[in-house]
Amino acid sequence: MSRRLWPRGLRARLLVAFVLVTVLGAVAAAWSSAGSASTALVTSTQQRLTETIVGQIGAITPQLTYPPDQGALDLLRAAVGTDTLVTYQNLRSVDGADLGLVTDALRTAVHTQNQLVTQRITVNGRPWLLVGTPITITAPDGTRTPSGIEVYTVRDLTDVEQQIDGLAGSAVSTAALAVPLAVLLALLAAGSVLRPVRELRDTARRLAAGDLDARTPPQGADELAELTVTLNEMAESVQTSMVAMQRMQADARRFAADVSHELRTPLSTLTAVVEVLATTADGMEADARESAQMAIIETHRLVRLVEDLMEVSRLDAGTASLRVEEVDVVGVVRDGLRARGWLDLVELVAPEEILLRLDRRRLDVIVANLVGNALRHGEPPVRLDISASREQVWIEVTDSGPGLPEHVLPHVFDRFYKADSARTRTPGSGLGLAIALENARLHGGDLTAGNSSGGGARFVLRLPRDLEDV
Repeated sequence: MSRRLWPRGLRARLLVAFVLVTVLGAVAAAWSSAGSASTALVTSTQQRLTETIVGQIGAITPQLTYPPDQGALDLLRAAVGTDTLVTYQNLRSVDGADLGLVTDALRTAVHTQNQLVTQRITVNGRPWLLVGTPITITAPDGTRTPSGIEVYTVRDLTDVEQQIDGLAGSAVSTAALAVPLAVLLALLAAGSVLRPVRELRDTARRLAAGDLDARTPPQGADELAELTVTLNEMAESVQTSMVAMQRMQADARRFAADVSHELRTPLSTLTAVVEVLATTADGMEADARESAQMAIIETHRLVRLVEDLMEVSRLDAGTASLRVEEVDVVGVVRDGLRARGWLDLVELVAPEEILLRLDRRRLDVIVANLVGNALRHGEPPVRLDISASREQVWIEVTDSGPGLPEHVLPHVFDRFYKADSARTRTPGSGLGLAIALENARLHGGDLTAGNSSGGGARFVLRLPRDLEDV
C-alpha cells in the first residue's frame, strides 16, 4: 500500500522528499528551540522566586528572637507572603488554602538536608512550585546552627505554563510557515535538477526516432554533465557506425544492381543458346542430354536470380513504382495460377469478383511467390482463400506440410534465408518472399507468416481498399 501512495514521477518524489526534509527540519528546530526556551524560562522563574523568598526571609531573621514565639512566626510568615507555612516545634503560622500541597517528601528533604529545597508538582493540570527552607542562626564567629524554624511556601506557575504553551504554538506556526517556503524551494530545486534530465530524455527520444544529429550541450561539472557527455559520445559513435553501415549498404545495393545489369546482356545470349540446345536435346546421347538439361535448368535459375536482384535493387533504391488500375483480384489470381499450370494443384476459394485498385503485375508476383513456396516446401493440398471487407482484402495461402518451425518464423522474409541449410540448390532465388513482402508494403498492406491450426504453413496478404494512385 505504501508503494502505491509514494509518487512515481521523479519530479513528484523530489518535491515530496524536499518538502518532508524541510518541514521535519523546521519542526525539529522549532521544537528544540521551544523546549530549550521552556526549560530556561522555568529555571529562571524558579530561581527568581527562590531568590525572592530567600531575600524576604533574610530581611526579617535579624528581628527574630530565639527561641521564637507565635508572634515571631507570624512576623516571618507575613514577610514571606501568602500561601506560606512557618513551623517551630509545636508552633505553626499558616496563611493560604494551598499549603496542603506541601508534600511529605519536601518536609523530609528539608529536615535531613538542612538546606533550601524546591519541588515542582502538577495538581489537577495546574503547575506549582514548592519551596522549603530551614532558618539558621549565624554566630558572630560565623558559626551556623539550625534554629528549628522551617518555612514552606507555595507559588503558582500557571503564568509560566501559559508562556510555555505560547512558545509551543510559535513552534507550530513556524513549522506551518515553512511548508509553502519548502514547496517553493522544492519547485526551484526540482526544476534546476530535472531540466537537464528532461533535455537528456528529449535527446534520447530524438535519437530513438532516427535523428542521429541530436545532441545535448553539457552544463556545469556535476554527474548530470558527465552523463550528458557520455550520451553525446554514444550518439556520435552510433552516428559514425550508422553512416558507415549505410555507406556499405548503398555500395552493396549499387554493386548488386550493377552486376545484375551487366549480366543481362550475356544472359540474353546464353538463354538464346539454351533454347536452341533444348530443341536438340532429344537427339543427344543420355549423358549429353542430362548435361544439357542441367545447363538449361541452371540458366533459367540464373536468369530468375538476376531478375530478382534487379527488382530488389529497385525496391531498395526507392525507384519501384506502382501502375495502379482497377482489377478483379480473383481474376488476376486465377489467371496467374492458370499461366503456371497450378490450377489443378491449388484449391481456390474465392467469391465471383473483388474489384480493387492495385498493380496487377506486382499482385501476380506476390501470389506466385506464395503459391510456389507452398508447392515446393509444403505438401498438398494447397489452399488459396480470398476474402474482403469494406476496408481490406485478404489473400491466404496454406499448405498441408509440417509447417514453419519456431526458429524459422522470424527469418521467413529474410533475403537468401534457407530453413534447411542442406538444401543448397532450389528452383527459387531465395528472394521471392522478401520481394513479396516489399510489394505488399508498396500497396500499403502487409504480409505475415505463421502456421495454420492443421499444422501447415500459412501466409496472409492484407491489402487496403483505399489505395491512392501512385
